[in-house]
Amino acid sequence: MTDISAPVPAVRMRSPLWFAWRRFLSNKAAVVGGAVLTVLILMAIFAPLITPYDPEAQSFLTEALAFPSAQHWFGIDNLGRDFYSRVVYGARVSLTIGFTAALFSVLVGIPLGALAGYFGGRVDWTIMRVIEIFSVVPPLLAALLLGAITRGGYGTIVFIAALFGWVQVCLLVRAQIKAFREKEFVRAAQALGASPWYIIRRHLIPNSISPIIIGFVLSIPLAMMLEASLSFLGVGVPPPTPTWGQMINEGIDFMFFYWHLAVFPTAALAITVLATSLFGDGLRDALDPTLKGR
Repeated sequence: MTDISAPVPAVRMRSPLWFAWRRFLSNKAAVVGGAVLTVLILMAIFAPLITPYDPEAQSFLTEALAFPSAQHWFGIDNLGRDFYSRVVYGARVSLTIGFTAALFSVLVGIPLGALAGYFGGRVDWTIMRVIEIFSVVPPLLAALLLGAITRGGYGTIVFIAALFGWVQVCLLVRAQIKAFREKEFVRAAQALGASPWYIIRRHLIPNSISPIIIGFVLSIPLAMMLEASLSFLGVGVPPPTPTWGQMINEGIDFMFFYWHLAVFPTAALAITVLATSLFGDGLRDALDPTLKGR
């Protein structure tokens, strides 16, 4: 006979983060993208330790335009600077601008998306009209105009990237909060007399962390591409600070004879943007599996 008095083994409950982590690991492209992005971030942080020369020092003028070798892995540019050091230090500029602009995009997009999603009506209508204005303005043309007026620089590029990057974050947060505002826990808080600001701050925004993270990650490659485009057009970060867009612009003039001056910064930018995009897509699918119909 079965002993009905025997204790029933406890069932281990898995948290949503555990399932999200498993979904993320099952996406090989996202894992590879995350690994590559981690390596690039570490290279940017520890650039002084992994580069043999000063990226701005013209120490090899007699070897200008030299091809890649054992001593100079990526060759030497037209001004006698070690190109490998400049490409590695260029990662600092691109990643710093990307993460900073993404942070400001989140700081702007979260409150506007929360207001539009919770209050609806005229508030939602007004914010959506502002979003439509930013959606029809070509970001590169507007960035080029503002960059020419302000003569570029870190602050200008971060401001321009955040100015156009908050739209995506706002739409993600708005959709999430509109889905949650009729839930039982929100109605209970309203019945207990909680103010709209308290409900948004303590209940809705914490439950919208997934689209916030997704919006943050996906804003990084957009800001990096914008920085590279502006630097390529000559209104980005001023020289001699190494940036990938600036190096691509200079390398185009020597492309047919000294291929390394354009290929290496272009490859670095493409790999970084691709890795960040794959990581962001995988993170989106892991945190919100309904987007893939699962």
